[in-house]
Amino acid sequence: MEGGKPTADARSGLKLVRHPASRLFGPRARAPRSGLKIRLPFKRGRYAGDMKFLVTGGAGFIGSHVCEMLLREGHGVVALDDLNPFYEVALKQRNLRDLQKLALPFSFVQGDLLDGAALDETFSLGPFDQIIHLAARAGVRPSLEAPALCQRVNVEGTVNVLEWARRAGTRKVTIASSSSVYGVNSRLPFSETDPVASPISPYAASKLACESLGHVYHHVYGFDVAMLRFFTVYGPRQRPDLAIHKFARLMHAGRPIPVFGDGASARDYTYIDDILQGVMACTRQSFGFEIFNLGESQTVTLNLLIELLEAALGRKAVIERLPSQPGDVPATWADITKASDRLGYRPKTRIEEGIPLFIEWFKGTV
Repeated sequence: MEGGKPTADARSGLKLVRHPASRLFGPRARAPRSGLKIRLPFKRGRYAGDMKFLVTGGAGFIGSHVCEMLLREGHGVVALDDLNPFYEVALKQRNLRDLQKLALPFSFVQGDLLDGAALDETFSLGPFDQIIHLAARAGVRPSLEAPALCQRVNVEGTVNVLEWARRAGTRKVTIASSSSVYGVNSRLPFSETDPVASPISPYAASKLACESLGHVYHHVYGFDVAMLRFFTVYGPRQRPDLAIHKFARLMHAGRPIPVFGDGASARDYTYIDDILQGVMACTRQSFGFEIFNLGESQTVTLNLLIELLEAALGRKAVIERLPSQPGDVPATWADITKASDRLGYRPKTRIEEGIPLFIEWFKGTV
């Protein structure tokens, strides 16, 4: 680029413009060099197929699956992700390459939710019919180690997404919340009507704040908002820090797996395909403001999970027993009555089927 003017990239024929805040590339472009932006090959506004979506956190585990599903349904997608090093960036880049290979109307912006210039750049690629906001600093334990970072990204970042949406005229937003908001809830299964005033981790507190912000923008500005409380999602592309992926990797290498407590803690593990079913249902309806549990509606103890991994991997786990961790809840279990009634949500993949499916994917990555 000379004097701020775009120059042609001999390899792709696309025009490149230096941009300090983000990187962006379309479906036929190679990943650009650092600090470069490649202009999009598709037009703004509605697509002939259907709608145009912004997906924040689109390079991550759930986000990349959501992008793929939207693209396969004929929508145009812009994904925003900062590609932070919370876990290996190469895994997120692999997700993006998989999306580009679809050769569908997909674009990526590398940028931070706290960076106004990156958000300006992203929203300049609209207008967007809908936003699916999945970007966050995730995890109970990481939030205990960096509580201020968790609040900034999750809460301030959500405010920024909603505010830029308001300015741009996008009024339909689906936002990821978490089952962690229920805290130590003695009532099982967890219902959307249960009191959630006592979170026990900074992560849970941040997600409760996001739910409140969604309601504010519904009440004041007329946004249509669906808040989705995800219950322990797993499947292909799962983050490597999460238990199923972490345990599989350690067991495959013959190394001990850390088990906090006696293994009796239980989680409602939800396969990614079932989560996608609920997310996509939200894009097809109007709600005003609603909160939905998206879980499998079954509980699985940690001990049983390890047994299932052992069977799928054909390896015996070496267990390192450790004390229970602050912020962890003894059990999660989703009451999905509301999601079933309002969304037609019907989870299909039980843990006995989902673990072998995950391990099949995992073996292809090692």
